[in-house]
Amino acid sequence: MSIPVDYYFTPQSPWAYLGHARFAQIAGAAGAAVRVLPIDLGGKVFPVSGGLPLGQRAPQRQAYRLIELQRHADFLHLPINVKPKFFPVSGDDASRLIIAVDLHDGVEAAMKISGAIFTAVWAQERHIANEKVLAELLAECALDAARLEQSYSQAVQERYEAHTAQAIDAGVFGAPTYAVDGELFWGQDRLDFVERRLSSMMKN
Repeated sequence: MSIPVDYYFTPQSPWAYLGHARFAQIAGAAGAAVRVLPIDLGGKVFPVSGGLPLGQRAPQRQAYRLIELQRHADFLHLPINVKPKFFPVSGDDASRLIIAVDLHDGVEAAMKISGAIFTAVWAQERHIANEKVLAELLAECALDAARLEQSYSQAVQERYEAHTAQAIDAGVFGAPTYAVDGELFWGQDRLDFVERRLSSMMKN
C-alpha cells in the first residue's frame, strides 16, 4: 500500500518553490501517495497559529530571510529573485487552479502546475494573481484551458476551505509542511527527515 503524504503549501511560498522538485523526487522514489493541498495560510492559518505576514515581521527577520533564500537557492542550483516583482501576491486564485487541476487531471498534473506556478513567481517575475498568466501556465503545462473557469466553481472553493481547515486541525503553521502518517515536517530544509521517515515506513 502506498504511504500517504499530505503536502500543505501556498503557491507564492519561496520555500515551497525551493523544495518542490526534491519533494516530488523523494515521494516518487518511495511510491508515496501525495495529496496536494494548497491552503490559505495568511488569511486563515496564521491568525490561529501565531504567524505574521512578511511585512509585519521584525526587520532583522526580513533581512535574514533574504540571505537564507539566496543561500538555499545557491545550494540547490535553482534560479531565484529574492525580491520578485510580483510579491507579496495573493495565492488564492492559483490555489484554486491547482485544486481544479487535481480534481480533473490528478495528482501528477497538480504537482506539475504547482511547480510551474512556483517558478513563475520566484524565477520568471510573473504575476500569479493575473488570470492571463494562469492561463499561460496551463498552456505551458499542456493542461486544458477549461481548468481556469472550473477553478471558480463552488466545489473548488469548498475544497480549498476544507484543505485549510484540515491543515489547522493537523497543527500546520507554515509552508511547506509535509505530513507523513500524521507526523509533521515543516520547511523544505526538513526533506531529509521526510525521506528517512518514508524509508523507515517502507521497511516495516
